[in-house]
Amino acid sequence: MKNAIAFVRGGFALAALAAACTWASAAPDERIAALAAKEKPALLETLNQLVSIESGSRDLEGLDRIANLIAGKFRALGGQVELIDPSADAYRMEDTPEKIGKVMRATFKGTGTKKIMLIAHMDTVYQIGMLGKQPFRVEGDKAYGLGIADDKQGIAVIAHTLALLKAMDFKEYGTLTVLINGDEEISSPGGRHLITRLGGEHDVVLSYEGAPIQGDKLSLATAGIASVTLHVTGKASHAGSAPEQGVNALYELSHQILQMRDLSDPATGLKMNWTISRSGSNRNVIPASATAGADVRVLKVSDYDRIEQQVQERVKNQLIPQAKVEMKFERRRPPLEANDASRALALHAQQIYKSLGRELGADDKVAGGGTDAAFAALKTKAAVVERFGLQGFGAHSADAEYVLLDSIEPRLYLSAQLIMDISRGKVATTAP
Repeated sequence: MKNAIAFVRGGFALAALAAACTWASAAPDERIAALAAKEKPALLETLNQLVSIESGSRDLEGLDRIANLIAGKFRALGGQVELIDPSADAYRMEDTPEKIGKVMRATFKGTGTKKIMLIAHMDTVYQIGMLGKQPFRVEGDKAYGLGIADDKQGIAVIAHTLALLKAMDFKEYGTLTVLINGDEEISSPGGRHLITRLGGEHDVVLSYEGAPIQGDKLSLATAGIASVTLHVTGKASHAGSAPEQGVNALYELSHQILQMRDLSDPATGLKMNWTISRSGSNRNVIPASATAGADVRVLKVSDYDRIEQQVQERVKNQLIPQAKVEMKFERRRPPLEANDASRALALHAQQIYKSLGRELGADDKVAGGGTDAAFAALKTKAAVVERFGLQGFGAHSADAEYVLLDSIEPRLYLSAQLIMDISRGKVATTAP
């Protein structure tokens, strides 16, 4: 069991390990495997349909089209479907649009007790008009398209996992909730509250962002993302004849940046780096305004409070008392923090994959961007695990985004088997 998660701890670990050892010798369920193979062409057609609709995070028309398509698919599978406009209750950041794409929520009621939530997102980073040059296509062992890896494949995997379960007439779960939001790429200002609330109401959350090409693995932890914006207001004056009559906003901004250049803390993984700035209007004018932005990454939710307080204290120390300094700290995404329940769930998933003769990694090493799974985990001790989607590459690139075709069947198998095992109480889903 060399690929098992080495850091599952204590009594919880013994139960997980016992279950894993049982799985180590298990053969795959031939019926699930056959149905996964049968679903592959249909999943590719779903990918074609999804990729063929442009759905940038600010493209409301495109988001409406794709939300209606997705709603129709889950309605046809027997779900009770809602399209929710989250605009009114959105967390407002500097780049949050007034209107936000809808959230698709589908609810499936079963005969059991376990509550399972499956999440993905329908929006992309691409601009209107880019589809014409990058249509869906299949070449060799890859399927290409804008947003196919991030995250339209996740929607397709969820839909066809449920189609597979329906074909088996499997209803031993209590509630299956599918949540597909339309604002993930702009930090989920609208979807975050609903994801957090529902995450706390479910026994387990599986998130379907794509898995990496190299080192195929699940993710149990991701970084939290925040931003700091400083705006300095000074007073303009002629730089040659009357500089003393001005208040140099650039000087004050530079002072602020320099006195906050050492707030990163490698010991805890906290990172704060100033990345953008702008000031002034003309070379011969003392700048009356200056703005800078910093990128912040944290590994623990508690580190947000610490770094925000440090910035608030530092900003009080001004170089030029006449300047007005305004600071805004935005918590764009919380970190996803691993717990024992998530570790046990991932270990079980590894053993399912091993029964297929495939290796699946899983660890709590933080890499890459943020995830909606972190919102789902914010107020729960239940298992929340990321990257149940297809293996893919090229997210946010304009010309090379693809998924691997040979990851379709094993990911469908994994998703279906895991839902069945959770429903039957074979996986511990809540940390002690």
